[in-house]
Amino acid sequence: MINIASIALKPGMEIGEDIINYKNELLVPAGTILEESHIKKITRHSVMSVVIKEAVDYATTHFEKVHLSEGFKKFDSVYSEYLLYYKELMIDFVMNGIPFQVEHLMDIYHAITPYASNGELLLDYLYHLLPSEDNITHAHCLNSALIAGVFAKWLNLSEEDTDILIKCGFFYDIGKLKLPNELIWKPDKLTELEFMQIKTHTFAGFDLLKDLDLNPHIINATLMHHERCDGSGYPSRLRGNKIDLFAKYIAIIDSYEAMTSSRMYRQAFHPFQIIAGFEKAGFIIYEESILRPILSHIAATQVGNKVRLNDDRIAEVILINHNFLSRPLLRSQDELIDLSAEPQLQIEAIY
Repeated sequence: MINIASIALKPGMEIGEDIINYKNELLVPAGTILEESHIKKITRHSVMSVVIKEAVDYATTHFEKVHLSEGFKKFDSVYSEYLLYYKELMIDFVMNGIPFQVEHLMDIYHAITPYASNGELLLDYLYHLLPSEDNITHAHCLNSALIAGVFAKWLNLSEEDTDILIKCGFFYDIGKLKLPNELIWKPDKLTELEFMQIKTHTFAGFDLLKDLDLNPHIINATLMHHERCDGSGYPSRLRGNKIDLFAKYIAIIDSYEAMTSSRMYRQAFHPFQIIAGFEKAGFIIYEESILRPILSHIAATQVGNKVRLNDDRIAEVILINHNFLSRPLLRSQDELIDLSAEPQLQIEAIY
């Protein structure tokens, strides 16, 4: 809702709060659709300003509420501007060999992040962005750098390590810029040959960065971010402590960003689907001491949100199950629903 001057009122506007005169008498109740007679009455009683409803007040889904909010609109505008700047820097470097100051990347980070008041809101804004197809690879890397800053805070990393991790986010997938977009974002299952070609992006990124004056963790993360703790990753099938710690951070960030971004062939997963995806095999292939606190934070941000279940019931998230983070306790009217005890129920959407 917004407070506007009475002289700006127009027929068709809906009153958001009761309009009271100086004698504390009700002139126009909340919910009234204004007509000329109402406006004349308000003017006659010298009411200076009136609260009216905005488009966001009529939104029914969380997606609509976010997209209609002024905060998101400002964030989207600034983000779009700096995405193009980041894209220009990367293309000039990768395709034309034009160097740039690494601190320019941190300037991009610090230009965008003030437009989200906290890490949870930043992740929510990123979740609702819809980058164009020709910007999707660059958006993936920029988003990963922004997510890195949030996760670093959740993990209580030092200022120095936070700076390194954010830079890892900007750089780690740089090798994909050497590959065609139609291969990277192919909606169908990759052939064995195509998958072999995709895997070359780790070496390509390493080759691009190896001679630059960068922290070794950044270069290692570029090479190792698809390694997995159980040895199932690539390119070298490294296990456990043989994988650089920052590559382990980035592996989680990379997977999280991919799941939270819309693609031509699917919608973004909602937070509980993301958590479920990580829980399915995450504590085997990812470092549990890193992953668990991140998932706990993601789950905690959903308390109080409304969800729609696969039986069409609407419920509120009231308690997180710390042993099964993707299956919270819900309240639907006067009924409690423990999703951990009802495997047939699924959260379809979040409101």
